[in-house]
Amino acid sequence: MMANPWWLSLAGGMLIGLSALLLLLFNGRIAGISGIFATALQSRQAWRWLFLLGLMLGGPLATMLGLARLPDFAALPAWPLVLLAGLLVGVGTRLGNGCTSGHGICGLGRLSMRSLVATLTFMASGIATLFVTLHLL
Repeated sequence: MMANPWWLSLAGGMLIGLSALLLLLFNGRIAGISGIFATALQSRQAWRWLFLLGLMLGGPLATMLGLARLPDFAALPAWPLVLLAGLLVGVGTRLGNGCTSGHGICGLGRLSMRSLVATLTFMASGIATLFVTLHLL
């Protein structure tokens, strides 16, 4: 299996940054996924639903255009573990007052100290989880 060219990751990162900047400039909103999702359930603002729709359709569209490949679903852990992980991520976003996109992309871009601490915590937790998973389990 051949890896995707490096420029696809660069282009994706640039599109994420551009999208976050445009949302902030034109709507005055931070592109934090957890906040957009939570308020979309209580709001009829079309941009929130279009943003979420774009998130859901971006991967399949990239796959259809040949820019991405489907993941190996057989390599995923059992569904109860996936659901538990999703629940823990949801609880973490509420406790941290935002998600990785809100803090890591938008907060760091605005030089927020709270977002720097949150992003360092996300990264340290991810590194520790990977270490435990690969070397201790």
